[in-house]
Amino acid sequence: MSAIESTNETALPAILAGPIIRRLTHQKIAFWLVTTTELQWRIELTLPDKACICYESAEIDKVRTQIQLAKHCFTVLIDLPFKSPMPADTLIPYQIYLRNNEHEPWRKCTDLLENICYPSLDSPAFVIGARLKNILHGSCRKIHHSSTDAFVRIDDLLESKLKTKNAATWPSVLVQSGDQIYVDFVAGPTLKVIQALIKLLQFKNEIFEPSLNSEITVSDSKNLNETPYYYRRESLLPRTTCGKQKRVFTAVNTRNHLMSLAEITCMYLLVWSPTCWSLADSSPPESLSDEQKKQYRDEQKCVENFVENLDKTQRVLAHVATAMIFDDHDVTDDWNLTAAWEQAVYNDPLSQRIIGNALLAYLVFQGLGNAPEKFSPALIGKTQKAFAQPGSEVHKALLEEILEFSEWHYSWQTQPPLVVLDTRTQRWRSERSLNKPSGLMDWEALTELQQQLIGLDSVVLVSPAPIFGVKLIEAIQRVFTFFGNPLAVDAENWMAHPGAARFLMNMFHHSRTPQHFIILSGDVHYSFAYHIELRRNEQGPQIWQITSSGLRNTFPKTILEILDRLNRWLYAPWSPLNFFTKRRSMRVIPHKPEPASKGERLVNASGVGWVELDENNVPVKIMQLCSDQEDVEFISDENEARWE
Repeated sequence: MSAIESTNETALPAILAGPIIRRLTHQKIAFWLVTTTELQWRIELTLPDKACICYESAEIDKVRTQIQLAKHCFTVLIDLPFKSPMPADTLIPYQIYLRNNEHEPWRKCTDLLENICYPSLDSPAFVIGARLKNILHGSCRKIHHSSTDAFVRIDDLLESKLKTKNAATWPSVLVQSGDQIYVDFVAGPTLKVIQALIKLLQFKNEIFEPSLNSEITVSDSKNLNETPYYYRRESLLPRTTCGKQKRVFTAVNTRNHLMSLAEITCMYLLVWSPTCWSLADSSPPESLSDEQKKQYRDEQKCVENFVENLDKTQRVLAHVATAMIFDDHDVTDDWNLTAAWEQAVYNDPLSQRIIGNALLAYLVFQGLGNAPEKFSPALIGKTQKAFAQPGSEVHKALLEEILEFSEWHYSWQTQPPLVVLDTRTQRWRSERSLNKPSGLMDWEALTELQQQLIGLDSVVLVSPAPIFGVKLIEAIQRVFTFFGNPLAVDAENWMAHPGAARFLMNMFHHSRTPQHFIILSGDVHYSFAYHIELRRNEQGPQIWQITSSGLRNTFPKTILEILDRLNRWLYAPWSPLNFFTKRRSMRVIPHKPEPASKGERLVNASGVGWVELDENNVPVKIMQLCSDQEDVEFISDENEARWE
């Protein structure tokens, strides 16, 4: 990775990240980019008859949201309404033009981004499906994991689809159901590049309020950047003050936890942009101890493998609409898991700032593209001021507003509708104990969801955590919860809170909710599929729980094999343990992954999920496309079906 010696504007590329296609419907398309300067834009769409639809700069300005994050860093979202109906199941090439001002010639995006097009195309392209037929989904993409990034597999898939020239088989959407970044678990080489980007792009200094109880006080982001605290960040993080002191932040490895708004912003740039990695040197700092240098070099091998394939990630995101939602690591591990956790974090000014900064960065990099209409011009204006004055009263007031914001969930008007749940900020807190797990959604949020679903025939429901999980693992989580330590095992499943569990099951049993639920989940670092039939007086709904995790992460191999095997024995169809669950009147049919050598039900491999729906919105193919190029298909196994 080469270093840039100069920090003047001419040394920086025009585009830092993107273009990424965000929300795509029959009415609109949203393009998202990051640039190093304020630009004018022009977009052309090419129809099958070669007719060109052009959107001039003045038109785009009316639908463009731009936020300056640093002197040389601007995010741009163009929420473009189509001038005329776009044909369905047709490959539609597009070209984005940009220039500094009207006195300069237009430059093509494809001239600035060498690998943004597939070999058979002259420009990027998208497909608007007649319905939601082919779905890619996954979660948990950790930069320094040792596996190959699943985006490499998606890139290969798209290239093969182009060769068939059958646009009807193109992915309708890519759903990223959480942990798009790991704020709480950052490799040393990644942190070094983040610090270099902060200087290069010239982010403003952020003043920190001191923690009420941490070992080392850091005054501002400049101090944090100049004294990097490699592998020592846990000493900066707050502790609880009641009883035995414990870390407020519960991730196993918080030694490089990100803190400032600039750091989290740059982390987003690094997960989507090969360009940003080329702007900094990632060689080990001299200040590291011998042990730290060894860890740094081990991490660097994984990081370099990730960076080597980032141009493929950039290409995928320029060709497929991408829906996103946060999970815990987008902010921090165990985010809002219990009421006690919330009290400890939100009562300390530094930990509250870290959480708020992560949510604000999520708004800019993920939330805005999901549902632009949910973020008012006033809120965008406050966001601009916060980046211009980090640590100011304006910034602090905005974070208070963001922490109370309740519109992170959203839906896309596809067929069937894509409904994406916020399972982090509207928790149903336990009434029995502050240390017991909170429900993933509270009564009001679940009521709103039920009203949204009434009258629909089918729905694709995105829940970051599986609604129907592995029963043995949920039982282990209940044991740890009983002994007062839910944080030790991430006891954040839907059935951990009695009220949320009852409401959810009643919603599925409601006579006017959909007949087909396709539930897409991630979070757990392994993949599986269940088909659930609900028993009631009339024909009950059909539910499919389809979990794909992670895009670049896995579960400890030996532990998962043991848990998988024990789960099949202890919760076999004849087992009396099935009666000790909070579910009722349901028949659960596990899907066996093929090929499988030992009767496994769980797939432990980085990859991406692939779901095909038929005309009745019933899954006819459920697969895990693994990063190692193996295809695993989940086949219904009626012999293992059980009533609960």
